[in-house]
Amino acid sequence: MAWGIMRGTARDKLVSRKRLTGLAAGILLLGGSAALAGSLYIEAKAVVGQVLLERAFAHTVATGKPAKPWSWADTWPVARVSAPAHGESAIVLSGASGEAMAWGPGHMDGTPQPGDQGISVIAAHRDTHFAFLEHVAPGDEISVTNADGSAHAFRVTGTRIVRWDASGIDPVAPGRKLALVTCYPFGARTPGPLRYVVMTEKIEQPQQSAALERLSPEVGLVR
Repeated sequence: MAWGIMRGTARDKLVSRKRLTGLAAGILLLGGSAALAGSLYIEAKAVVGQVLLERAFAHTVATGKPAKPWSWADTWPVARVSAPAHGESAIVLSGASGEAMAWGPGHMDGTPQPGDQGISVIAAHRDTHFAFLEHVAPGDEISVTNADGSAHAFRVTGTRIVRWDASGIDPVAPGRKLALVTCYPFGARTPGPLRYVVMTEKIEQPQQSAALERLSPEVGLVR
């Protein structure tokens, strides 16, 4: 009888352990599914947003007037940035706030328009629109079409890793340059202080541009 009780107890413990193991596996699977769903949501938002932004940008170029992509938007398209060698293209929004960059790259306030004198800065997330920057190399071409319809081509001159508050980017530096910025390291899941900067120089004939207005001596990159 005692042996029967012991055998029953051991069997019950084994069943309980299997149930707990199954429950733990289910929880892990659920957590993984939630994380995957969150990631897919972010990517879907970026893709769907770009469709609406393309329409708004086309309207802006055609009419010469800023067009919001949706009625409640607090930003609007100002350019299209493309990397032909990598098959990438995205509509750039005014400002580099977190809300703006949830939908597309953002042109940083206080820096010139791409193609104008100085260093223009466009920032985007490393896991969506600027994920391709990891594979960009010196010599690659980056093209930008501004909202006024003007097209500009840039050549990648190099890359560097900096702190967000010590970028070394001077928006009034000589020349006509473009900096593409994203978080670093690529593939990380949590925010950090480092930024990956792709520097480019304009390779088209310079065009007349408006004078730059009260730009700070150095850009603090978006957090």
